[in-house]
Amino acid sequence: MNRITEIFKNNKALITYLTAGDPDILKTEKYILAMAKNGADLIEIGIPFSDPVAEGETIQNAMERALSKNVNLDDIFGAVVNVRKKSDIPLVFMTYLNPMFFYGYDNFFRRCKEVGIDGIIVPDMPFEEQEEIKCFAEKYAVTIVTLIAPTSKERISVLAKQAQGFVYLVSSLGVTGIRNRITTNIESLVAEIKKVTDVPVAVGFGISNTSQVKEITKYTDGIIIGSAVVKIIEQYKDNAAAKLADYTSEIKKAIHKSNL
Repeated sequence: MNRITEIFKNNKALITYLTAGDPDILKTEKYILAMAKNGADLIEIGIPFSDPVAEGETIQNAMERALSKNVNLDDIFGAVVNVRKKSDIPLVFMTYLNPMFFYGYDNFFRRCKEVGIDGIIVPDMPFEEQEEIKCFAEKYAVTIVTLIAPTSKERISVLAKQAQGFVYLVSSLGVTGIRNRITTNIESLVAEIKKVTDVPVAVGFGISNTSQVKEITKYTDGIIIGSAVVKIIEQYKDNAAAKLADYTSEIKKAIHKSNL
């Protein structure tokens, strides 16, 4: 069974993101479980990296905090092992190529399979260069999630045809971060994607409040929230679990209401 595919079968999915090791690796485990128990359907785990080109200030700062604690890939794999003892929620790594390359592609994907990582998202990997890691991902049954940006319209048919798990549709140009308004025509982009694939489409970048969630989930199969979650962790640090639980539950209720 593909855990990623399963979450889209009957409902609109809530996907949340946090940075591994912020504020520490034990809290990462706790916060993943808090969100999993309160409505998150899939969780992206960001692997800290010193040059996260797709990230805005909020996630950059979270990665800096994690790196200052010397969090490494083995620590993160260990955290996933502990989460898997308590939860079967789909888990996806958000990572850049450099950490995988230095860990060794075969070692990295083998460990992903061993600990129960379902997929990866690689924002600095052009679609045309996926072959660099694709054979390892296939060898160990790890899904590579395809990113499609608003500027990708001319290439949507090519990108979407190859998609697995779900399509990560970027809502706005630029880096990650909370946005007051989403001006991209999400409905039109989703329609273009749906012409060539049945793979679910989830929208991320900038989504943070219930009004945005209700509007966007009219057209999509799921929403992705990252910076708003990381902001809560930044504000409450060691005591963020209850706040994350409340926030996740609130967003999940908004998704449900938008589909009534």
